[in-house]
Amino acid sequence: MARVELMGVKKKFGNVDVIHGLDIDISDGEFVVFVGPSGCGKSTALRTICGLETISAGDIRIDGKSVKNVPPAKRGAAMVFQSYALYPHMTVAMNMGFSLRMAGVPAKERAERVLEAAKILKLESYLDRKPRELSGGQRQRVAIGRAIVRKPSVFLFDEPLSNLDAELRVQMRFELARLHRELRTTMIYVTHDQVEAMTLADRIVVMRNGRVEQIGAPMELYRNPANVFVAGFIGSPRMNFLRANVRAVSAGIATVDFEGLVGGSLSLPVCDQIQPGETLTLGIRPEHIRVGDQSGCRVEAALDFVEQLGGMNYAYASGFAAGALIAAVPGSVGEAKAGQVMHLGFSAEDCFLFDSDGEIVSRPGSAPKGTSLHVADATINV
Repeated sequence: MARVELMGVKKKFGNVDVIHGLDIDISDGEFVVFVGPSGCGKSTALRTICGLETISAGDIRIDGKSVKNVPPAKRGAAMVFQSYALYPHMTVAMNMGFSLRMAGVPAKERAERVLEAAKILKLESYLDRKPRELSGGQRQRVAIGRAIVRKPSVFLFDEPLSNLDAELRVQMRFELARLHRELRTTMIYVTHDQVEAMTLADRIVVMRNGRVEQIGAPMELYRNPANVFVAGFIGSPRMNFLRANVRAVSAGIATVDFEGLVGGSLSLPVCDQIQPGETLTLGIRPEHIRVGDQSGCRVEAALDFVEQLGGMNYAYASGFAAGALIAAVPGSVGEAKAGQVMHLGFSAEDCFLFDSDGEIVSRPGSAPKGTSLHVADATINV
């Protein structure tokens, strides 16, 4: 195991700044996931840790020692790529032991390490097969086994599941979580899939445009996002965002009207900087929208599409500035169909408010007790 520290790490390609001063401290044995949209710099950050990219400024330390001038092979890190990159003419055993062979490890020790890794990954019966005789998930396990035999201090995963189908992705997420529990080795994992991040990580690093937006445990980011970007990125389906106007502010409580409102208002505590007349963003997660509540404030919208998943369905209504409004509808409520009208409501205690810069100014649990807000959306007759 090893502690990994990124200290003011910057990376440029020519005149283009790709990473802008990353400061991240990863503990021994921790499973940390870098997540963010394509082009945010997460894979580049991983490659700088491995040594495949040199850093432009700052320092990287593994187990307390600077490695910025250390060759990749001597950093004690092993990387698993999106592509399996297996040698097609070699058996599974030969693929897994190839790096050891190149390092001059004796044949007996190579065989022992390969067998040990194969047992961990449940590949013992496949050691004599060629890659073409394996499924996608089995090939990915071979690629992971190739890293395990090196007994690295740090495992680095660069979107290793993106080439697998949906069922295999779920299975491999389970396998990676089990592997981490068994090996207790530091793991750094890069993905654009926030579901993978939420299910695998001890901590998540959310990145955008080469910068860290927030670092925290999965449910910490879900419940307490630092800004509108993190709030919208973490959670599936995404958080709903509605345009809200501040009508009045008194004693730290803002009264706001929001997009699509038919009647009534919403009161939430805010910071002193918020002034009447400002335009804010109201956030509410789909699962916090209730079905069948017609009292209080109402929003009228037309249902466009229903994602039917069985136990929980997701209803989408358009006509909002920030995109479709999504409501989680229990399958027991009834069949949801496009064009039908459903009355929905949610509590102020589940609402987020963000300022014009996207920074959070009010979060769930901070609303005055008894304050509620209700939405009439479009979905099903109940």
